[in-house]
Amino acid sequence: MKNLLFAAFAVLLPFIALAQNSVTGKVTDNSQNALPGATIKIKHQRTAVLSDVDGNYTLSNLANGTYTIIVSYVGYRAQEKSVVLTGNATLNFTLVQQNFLADEVVVNATRASKNSATTFKNLSKEELAKNNLGQDLPYLLNQTPSVVVTSDAGAGVGYTGMRIRGSDATRINVTLNGIPLNDAESQGSFFINLPDLASSVDNIQIQRGVGTSTNGAGAFGGSLNIQTTTRRDSAYAELNNTYGSYNTWKNTVSVGSGLIDNKFTFDGRLSRIKSDGYVDRASSNLKSFFVSGAYYGKKDILRANVFSGSEKTYQAWNGVSEETLKTDRTHNDFTYDNQTDNYQQDHYQLFYTRNITNQLVANAALHYTYGRGYYEEYKEDQGLTDYGIAPVVLGGVTQETSDLVRRLWLDNDFYGVTYSLNYTPKNNLNFVLGGAYNEYKGRHFDEVVWAQFANYDGSGSIRHRYDDNDAFKTDFNIFGRANYQIDQFALFADLQYRRVYYSYFGIDPNGTPAQQNATLNFFNPKAGVTYNFSDKSNVYASVAVGNKEPNRRDFTDSNINSRPKAEHLTDVEAGYRTQFANVTLGVNGFAMFYKDQLINTGKLNDVGGQTRQNVPDSYRAGIEIDGKWQILEKLSWAATATFSRNKIKNFTEYIYDEDPAALTANVVNSYKNTTIAFSPSIIASSEISYSVLPNANIAFLSKYVGKQYLDNTSAETRTLSSFFVNDVRLSYNTPVAGIKNVGLSLLINNIFSTLYESNGGTYPYLYGGTLDRFNYYYPQATRNFLLSLNVRF
Repeated sequence: MKNLLFAAFAVLLPFIALAQNSVTGKVTDNSQNALPGATIKIKHQRTAVLSDVDGNYTLSNLANGTYTIIVSYVGYRAQEKSVVLTGNATLNFTLVQQNFLADEVVVNATRASKNSATTFKNLSKEELAKNNLGQDLPYLLNQTPSVVVTSDAGAGVGYTGMRIRGSDATRINVTLNGIPLNDAESQGSFFINLPDLASSVDNIQIQRGVGTSTNGAGAFGGSLNIQTTTRRDSAYAELNNTYGSYNTWKNTVSVGSGLIDNKFTFDGRLSRIKSDGYVDRASSNLKSFFVSGAYYGKKDILRANVFSGSEKTYQAWNGVSEETLKTDRTHNDFTYDNQTDNYQQDHYQLFYTRNITNQLVANAALHYTYGRGYYEEYKEDQGLTDYGIAPVVLGGVTQETSDLVRRLWLDNDFYGVTYSLNYTPKNNLNFVLGGAYNEYKGRHFDEVVWAQFANYDGSGSIRHRYDDNDAFKTDFNIFGRANYQIDQFALFADLQYRRVYYSYFGIDPNGTPAQQNATLNFFNPKAGVTYNFSDKSNVYASVAVGNKEPNRRDFTDSNINSRPKAEHLTDVEAGYRTQFANVTLGVNGFAMFYKDQLINTGKLNDVGGQTRQNVPDSYRAGIEIDGKWQILEKLSWAATATFSRNKIKNFTEYIYDEDPAALTANVVNSYKNTTIAFSPSIIASSEISYSVLPNANIAFLSKYVGKQYLDNTSAETRTLSSFFVNDVRLSYNTPVAGIKNVGLSLLINNIFSTLYESNGGTYPYLYGGTLDRFNYYYPQATRNFLLSLNVRF
């Protein structure tokens, strides 16, 4: 009852008071031509209106006071004006057209546009900043459609993850300014290696499903297209400091030169994030910096980015067992003092954009990423010969096993070039040619750094290297896309060819460890049509094909005869988008048909490796709703909902007896129409936002995630229960004594202290003919807070 009363209060709070004043006006260009669709908003408030077909706008229900109105329009310089309200006022704006290229052209080739026949969500810097109080980037995307986030440490700092439509990070393509971020071998994206990246992000586009052609690993669940710092004309300095539960700290310093001599800009950021974590010993120590410099000419842009992140994180990878969860939700199996993950990643990016003619724009980028690090772990009672160490004879007793400490290293280089050409011969016709060539070199090696009993090689080194292998991968793609407008119809066709070559240390057909290689060729066609009822309303439909190679483990733990096949996806999307005076709404239906999707079945291949197996037929189908209602000038409600069905038509589970180990399964279970693991049938979010004062805002955020299965058997004894979590966000911003802005933000997460787990796992255990199942979970934090102070000069 208390929870219901609180939620009701949060909804009814906006109706306490209504203001009476309004600001009206018109937005035009230098020639006094109307600019329809211009964005008009009040500074430090999130509500905005658009100018109508004649350029007119109205901001209503404003209390007496001083306001700063900001007007922006694509291709024009934004303009600010202040007004003192004691009654209704008129404020007209004349915008000046920009005579330079905008940074957005760098990512346009891989992005969907307003009329694209695919589903996407755009997030601005301002929208990201609302929740950017120290939690990792996936948590800033939690209110977008079909997204589920999780945290190993339980509070959103450290190792975090996200799924889109049930697809994990290895099937979500991530690019930074068009450059791939996914690891070339594991294919996941690890935002922990770039802590506080969001503070240097200008905007993000999330495409669900296959989406448009992009660079990097094939997109199955979706794509994150991230653009970092863009041009800011005014100099600035900004300090952001956060303190929160579990001794969480975030300190960020950002500076920028503004536009120098109408040609140059420089931006920089330095960040530190520390947290003890909700789970015991799940601490994080994260550091990063970002530096960017740009030259703006009348027809070209040259930008260089250098950024880096380092992390030291105490491992909480094992989760909490089902039995332990009942008595100790914050339990951590690891007790060794230095059971840590240590990694640093340095990024170098150079971009050049040239407006060759009024119809042709060219982009090219060079990039290099250097990563290196290790995780250290304590292992009990290990066979010495497994580590290349001879048994030790002590007092006449041969010691064949030992407790030891090992480090597993990865040292890698990733570099390449991306490019795009955008040709617009007519207003209703556009061509894009793009692509990339990237190379990856990975050096994997493992060391024993301490052992209770050890007889090393006599070199005197404390480190004993027992495993050493290298990998090399090339990824080439080229794509062409055409967009054609015929009356109210917008047509597009998108063709991509991708070639992957992978050399790795694996197992040859004779079972002998040796360097192996594989070459894969993919063709990914896409096509769609959009019908525009008006500038603010359309329907669309598209069909897209995606192909994706297996990951490192799939290759290394198999030979050429048992190697899994590549995954294939046909994605059908159809939807409706509309925008009224105070409502925006998108409804999208999707059907994703997989062939040879890779999943865990427990089956061992012919070399004894438990790699993923291909299942012939599986699918995801559902409907997504994304809308926002500006109920009053100060009150808005944004909500999303996804309803889906995610099925494997035929699934076979294999279980092996571990005493003795055998390559023949002792238990084989067959299933039909089971639900794909970690794929909830319902995902929903809500954000009710109310501006209490011109510079003060309160928001009530809710997230519901339906039941998820831990494996692909649909067994009710192996599930993640559904959860409904609510947060409250308070913010206040105001200029003070010459300081542009002093902002206070308070984010109270899980305000009702709901007990829930957002991730987990399970595996069968068969020993001596007795079958058991071991479930483990990742519990998330109960009520906790983050309090932030922002000072901008």
